[in-house]
Formats: sequence, C-alpha cells, structure tokens
Amino acid sequence: VQLQASGGGLVQAGGSLRLSCAVFGRTVRNYVMGWFRQAPGKEREFVAAINLSGNTFYADSVKGRFIISRDNDKNTGYLQMNSLKPEDTAVYYCEVDKIYWGQGTQVTVSS
Repeated sequence: VQLQASGGGLVQAGGSLRLSCAVFGRTVRNYVMGWFRQAPGKEREFVAAINLSGNTFYADSVKGRFIISRDNDKNTGYLQMNSLKPEDTAVYYCEVDKIYWGQGTQVTVSS
C-alpha cells in the first residue's frame, strides 16, 4: 500500500492550499482516511478525518477553515485549507486507518 501526498508549499497568511493524497493498493471508500501534521519541535497532531459514511471530523484549531474530502473514483483524499495561519505551518501527513502513511508534504504559512 502506498500513499502519495502532494500540494504543499509556501503561502501567505489568509491564503489557501489543497493537499492531495493518492492511495495505491487500497480502496479509500472502505477505510477511514485522515490528515495529521507535525510542526518543528512538536508532536504529530490530528487535523481531520473522513469515515466510511463520509462523516468528517476536525481538530478545533482547523474547524471552519479546513475541509476534508474523498474522491472514490480517483482513490484520492483531499484537504482543502483556507484562511491559513502561520501556526498551520507543519509537515502534513495523510493516513489510512492509521496503519498506512504518506511521506508528508510541507506547508509553510508566512505572516
């Protein structure tokens, strides 16, 4: 199973980015898919998740700004990040069932 995360980059505060996570070897519709992030010197933390029914869950810090979604036909998950803040700067990781993890994609938000 492979997860390929992409879409990170440098953006100014208030801007938007969309992360993608292509999954190979598993059908995403059958699993819980999520995003975590890790900032320098901090522990990895939960960001968002989407379950088999399409229900979504968010950390309080991103609620109302981030949107997690899934395209079953493309077997890809997404994290739309709006109104970005400098404190959102981190390496973002996608995961499936907390067993399979992507390689991480860097998001840097400048003030």
